[in-house]
Amino acid sequence: MHVDPRTQVPRGGDAGVNVTRTIADDTGSPAGGHAIGRETASAVAATLKALSDPLRLRMLSAIASDPRGESCVCDLAELADVSQPTVSHHLKVLKDVDVLTSERRGTWVWYRINPTRRTAVTALLDSFAPASVAPWSVDDEDDRRRPDFDARVTRLAEELAAEVPELEADVVLTTVRESYTALARNTRVTSSLVPLTERFARQRLADLTRDRDASVPQVLFVCVANAGRSQLAAALVDKLAAGKVVARSAGSAPADVVHPHVRSILAEIEGDAAAERFPKPLTDDAVRASDVVITMGCGDVCPVIPGVRYDDWAVGDPALASREGVEAISDDIARRVRVLVDDLLS
Repeated sequence: MHVDPRTQVPRGGDAGVNVTRTIADDTGSPAGGHAIGRETASAVAATLKALSDPLRLRMLSAIASDPRGESCVCDLAELADVSQPTVSHHLKVLKDVDVLTSERRGTWVWYRINPTRRTAVTALLDSFAPASVAPWSVDDEDDRRRPDFDARVTRLAEELAAEVPELEADVVLTTVRESYTALARNTRVTSSLVPLTERFARQRLADLTRDRDASVPQVLFVCVANAGRSQLAAALVDKLAAGKVVARSAGSAPADVVHPHVRSILAEIEGDAAAERFPKPLTDDAVRASDVVITMGCGDVCPVIPGVRYDDWAVGDPALASREGVEAISDDIARRVRVLVDDLLS
């Protein structure tokens, strides 16, 4: 009786008798000869189980793509739209399988990819979600030189709290931290984060303490990226109103930098002051502090606040235009701004 060496099931015999499957390859070597060990398999299975949750994968991707090389719980809670305790639970699961490491600095816990798992995480995300991993070149020495942003932001909050005694210190601290976190999502150069945070937080604190009855009119321009239309409109108001109207700008999904063509036109409008402009996210306090909110292609993203006037300007998007096209868009906005300023000051 002939026996098939790959199955050891007798040909022509009873398949239910003397069946001993060894599953060999064509050379007769068992295919399981190179299988990983049981302990390794258990560890890999635990890691894959930890990664099998969609929310954890999103958090892992956010941390891996963060230009700072790390993210705090407050960043990830807003990303996932869940409570911080829930975020902390999921991060602990990833930390327990050594995918993440953490460090507490002040009141914040920061998470980063475990250096020993960086290659594996990059391969995983690049394979299934390309472009979701930021370049990584931080070595141990660079890590020791990394600025302690938490301490710097806390010091900044303390300084600003002294300037606005009408606000509780906790409110100022929360505002500064929220400002830092919002800007950190888009800013690519971490050395500029704290200075930008200071400027953004000062604006937000001014909005929080604004007295409508004793203030000049305030207008908020909102577009998508806050990198073109809204920046031009705010600059033109500043020039035409000469301090008699306060102009703000914001974006529903801010870019990391102002559009290059827009930047050059801003320089023509306001000179060196153009360098101070940067994309900022839309906040409720900016809307509440405004007398007029002008949307410019961003849809119905602004909260509706009683007593605030809302208008929508259908103007071109500089991101899709040539230099000449951006100049035409700027001229269109300038005409609209003149009418707006005359109306606000009449």
